Amino acid sequence: MKVAVVGATGLVGSKMLQVLEERQFPVSRLFPVASERSVGKMVRFQGKRYRIIGLETAVAKKPDVAIFSAGGSVSKEWAPRFAEKGTVVIDNSSAWRMDPDKKLVVPEVNAGVLTKNDKIIANPNCSTIQMVVALKPLHDAYKIRRIVVSTYQSVTGTGVKAVDQLMRERKGKFGEGAYPYQIDLNVLPHIDVFMENGYTKEEMKMVNETRKIMGDDSIGVTATTVRVPVIGGHSESVNVEFERDFDLDELRSLLAAAPGVIVSDNPAKLEYPMPLFAHDRDEVFVGRLRRDESRPNTLNMWIVADNLRKGAATNAVQIAEYLLKAGILKLKMKKTALAV
Repeated sequence: MKVAVVGATGLVGSKMLQVLEERQFPVSRLFPVASERSVGKMVRFQGKRYRIIGLETAVAKKPDVAIFSAGGSVSKEWAPRFAEKGTVVIDNSSAWRMDPDKKLVVPEVNAGVLTKNDKIIANPNCSTIQMVVALKPLHDAYKIRRIVVSTYQSVTGTGVKAVDQLMRERKGKFGEGAYPYQIDLNVLPHIDVFMENGYTKEEMKMVNETRKIMGDDSIGVTATTVRVPVIGGHSESVNVEFERDFDLDELRSLLAAAPGVIVSDNPAKLEYPMPLFAHDRDEVFVGRLRRDESRPNTLNMWIVADNLRKGAATNAVQIAEYLLKAGILKLKMKKTALAV
């Protein structure tokens, strides 16, 4: 399987290389792709060094799969060009997520919507991914009526510039950075641009993507997204109202049995999910499960995941794995990885 990773030098792109290697995805030839200023530099994969190539060169290589994490404008221009060559594109930007002709996929939730005709597949927003993984088994059992979510998102969701800003500020060095205000010892109720309705684009992503992934436009969703001075891992406080009542022990069992979910919920022993424990893990951690005593059929829960892994890189690789398993992508022959 010839695999291109577009944006291979970024935080998410480098994590994609790590996840491909860890999960032993069958890569026969790897094409790390980045902007012109990075062409010729080297990255490591499976113990070998690979030379970064440009987009034009990568398209000509006709990879079987191209996993993108290079921003919406790059995806809009280049994903169709890869697709025209027969490459299956899995795109981590927001460029294609709400396109009615493109599938928006979290494998534990809706991988079954994929077909051999899908050449550009959208990877959802990081905060949406972890929430729907936890909510899907509950929606199947009790049918969700409304979701109120507040996020606590780490600076790695913004990128290297934001991580650098936080670490500089912790040393008392302030100046221009990724955010309009200091992030150390602060929280910013502002992720992405503000829209005419007063919500940010990040908040509306969670509203619209949740409905599309769940395949249910009747679900009411409202979100407040907040940036916090944490290096890695997104957390979410989620209030969920169901149409049907639930037994809390049964609900906890449903979550424990759900693919990709780990329940950490023992207040007596101070056990609950935290970014510290989710670091470099692929699972979604759920805890603080309790009834909302102010409304019927309503649950409060706390959801945490590593935003660079399950929120981005791992989800994209899992999509590729599903395409292989379903026979949509086919292995041609076994090879060891060849450096380019």
